[in-house]
Amino acid sequence: MLIVGAKGFAKEVLEVVHQLNELENLVFYDDVSEDVPERLFEKFPVLRCLEQVDDYFKTVDNRFTIGIGNPVLRKKMYDKFAALGGVFISTISPLAIIGSYGVHVGFGNTILPGAILSNSTELGKGCIIYYNSVITHDCKIGDFVEISPSATILGRCLIGSYSQIGANSTILPGVTIGKNVIIGAGSVVTKDVSDNCLVVGIPAIIKKELTSLEF
Repeated sequence: MLIVGAKGFAKEVLEVVHQLNELENLVFYDDVSEDVPERLFEKFPVLRCLEQVDDYFKTVDNRFTIGIGNPVLRKKMYDKFAALGGVFISTISPLAIIGSYGVHVGFGNTILPGAILSNSTELGKGCIIYYNSVITHDCKIGDFVEISPSATILGRCLIGSYSQIGANSTILPGVTIGKNVIIGAGSVVTKDVSDNCLVVGIPAIIKKELTSLEF
């Protein structure tokens, strides 16, 4: 397996891969960070160019996951590595709690230890569900959404693609969050939020309009 990225969130992904006992032939990819060693933790090779990735996919393992947190960068990395023939897989910690009924988890998601997805929840592709975050019944999460540690999304919420839900924030039941929205850490969202904005506070209010995404 290849982990795209070799810093920050990639190290969180590594622990999940370790828990899944998928360390054989594991490599990282980082073509920008000069301070990343040739072997991460003196064990895992770091590929430096797409030619190396192409060879790895063809001769060793075509599976990859993304160790980058930013939703837009995750989408771009998905497009780039899928175009090389890679298969974007989910990395789900065995220490996460996933409901037994009516749960749909798309491909390429990373779900960290302590996260909870209740019954009748839907998760798109390429999302990050961080430590101790909770998604309760009948919620639908779009693509490439980042749900930060200890965030709580209560029943019947809809979260648009490329949105970021801040640490320790709470989305009250039935609220719809648009596409490309940032919810500030510790916020409590009590009403619907339109696309392309930053909201913070208790209750959360719009603080800034964000540039619309090109995809």
